[in-house]
Amino acid sequence: MQDDASYICDACGEEIVVPIDLSAGEEQEYIEDCPVCCRPSLIHVEVDEDGDVRVWAEPS
Repeated sequence: MQDDASYICDACGEEIVVPIDLSAGEEQEYIEDCPVCCRPSLIHVEVDEDGDVRVWAEPS
């Protein structure tokens, strides 16, 4: 299982690494400001039954 994962910020194109809270469930959504450009993104996290994590962002 992964402790962190990354996504690409839609606004600035930077790769952003985020911690993964596996106790928050298999499907998660939250809004986070990009640490590079400060624009907010809606972060999606999916954890499959094998513990593999998929993270992506969209503008919020």
